[in-house]
Amino acid sequence: MTSALTESRAAEVPKPVPQETGGPLSGRLVVDLSRALAGPHAAMMMGDLGARVIKIENPGTGDDTRGWGPPFVGPEDDPQATYFLSCNRNKESLALDLKSDDGRTILRQLLERADVVVENFRPGVLERLGFSTDAMHAVNPRLVILSITGFGHDGPESHRSGYDQILQGEAGLMSLTGSGPDDPQRVGVPIADLLSGMYGAYGVVAALLEREHTGRGQVVRTSLLASLVGVHAFQGTKVTVAGEDPEAQGNHHPSIAPYGLFRCRNGSVQISVGSEKLWAAFTSAFSIDPGTEGLATNADRVRNRTRVIEVVEAAFAGYEPEPLLAKLAMAGVPAGKVRTLKEVYEWPQLASQGLLVDVEHPLLGSVTLPGPPLRFFDNVDGAESTKRAHTPPPLLNQHGDGVREWLAATEVD
Repeated sequence: MTSALTESRAAEVPKPVPQETGGPLSGRLVVDLSRALAGPHAAMMMGDLGARVIKIENPGTGDDTRGWGPPFVGPEDDPQATYFLSCNRNKESLALDLKSDDGRTILRQLLERADVVVENFRPGVLERLGFSTDAMHAVNPRLVILSITGFGHDGPESHRSGYDQILQGEAGLMSLTGSGPDDPQRVGVPIADLLSGMYGAYGVVAALLEREHTGRGQVVRTSLLASLVGVHAFQGTKVTVAGEDPEAQGNHHPSIAPYGLFRCRNGSVQISVGSEKLWAAFTSAFSIDPGTEGLATNADRVRNRTRVIEVVEAAFAGYEPEPLLAKLAMAGVPAGKVRTLKEVYEWPQLASQGLLVDVEHPLLGSVTLPGPPLRFFDNVDGAESTKRAHTPPPLLNQHGDGVREWLAATEVD
C-alpha cells in the first residue's frame, strides 16, 4: 500500500532531465533489473562512476528493500526504508510489468540503447520472460550483461536460492568469524551481497574495456559463493596448500602476533605489530624484553598467542585508552580504537574523504548518505575529478514518464 502511494507521489515530482554528471562511465547507460542488494550495489557503483542508471521495478511494490525495515523514515503514510536508501543513489526508477506486452516493449527499447544490464534473477527466470542472454544480445550485440546468482549459474547446486546469511555459512566465512570454533558469527553487514556487487562492477568495467577492441559485449557472471571464496585469502591457502582447517580466533590474527584487540584500564585498544621492527619498537616502549623465550619471532608469538596476550595486557593495564593510543603513536606502533557507527559518521576524517554525500530527496528533504569509496585525480595538474553531484535514491516510478518520453524521442545509433 505504501509503495503504491509512493508511486502516485512520484508522478507529482517534476521530471528531472538526465544530465552528464562526469566520471569515468559518463555517457554509459545501465539498465538495472536487479533487486535486494548484490545487483543494486553493483549498479550504484556504476552510477557513482557517472553512468546513467535506470532501475526497473515491479509496479505497486518496487524493489523488495523498499519494505525492509525498520528503520523507516519520512511520512507516516508513506515511510521510506533506509535499507533501500543505502544502495540506490544515482538511479532513475521506472516501473515495468515484464509479463506485459508494454513492459517487454519498453525493456527491449532500453536494451537497444544500453551499454550494461544488471540482473540477479534465479537461473531461468529471464529466459521465461523472453530475455535470455542470447535474446538480449540479439537486440544489442554490444551489451555487457552482469548476472549475479547465489551459488553459481551451473554446477550441482546452481538451483539453490542465494541469501547472504546462508552463503556466509556455506562459504565458510562464519567458521572463521566469532570468539572461537564453537561460536560461528555472521559479519555485521551483508558482505556476500556487497562483495558480489563489487566483483560484478569490476567485471563490467573490464568487459567494457574489452569491447573497445572487439566491438562485442559479453556476459559477466559472479555469485555470492564466488565472492566469498574470492576473499578467503591466506585462509584459503591454509587449506589448499598447508592442508589445515582454519578456525575462528576472535579478535586476534591467525598468522601475526600481537595483532588484535587488547584490554587496558577501562577499555581496550587494537594494535597491529606486523613486523619484527614494530615488535622491537613496541617492546622498547613498554619495557618488554623482545627476546623473551617463546616470543622472539612472529612464528613463536603465534604459537604462544595466549602468553602474548597476557604480556601485552599486563603492559597495558595501567593505561586508559586515549593515553595508551597516544603512547603507541609516539612509539610508531599502528593502533586504533573500536568506534561505534555513530562515532564513525561523526568523524571528520570521513567527510575529508568524500564519504558523506548530501542529496535532496523528494519526500525526505536534505539527507546525508554514505558516499562512494573511490576518488579520481588528474595526472597533469592533480585536480580532483571525482563526481560530486549525486542524486537521491528514487521514489518508485519517479522517472517513468521521463524515460518513456526519452525513448520515444530518441533513435538507436
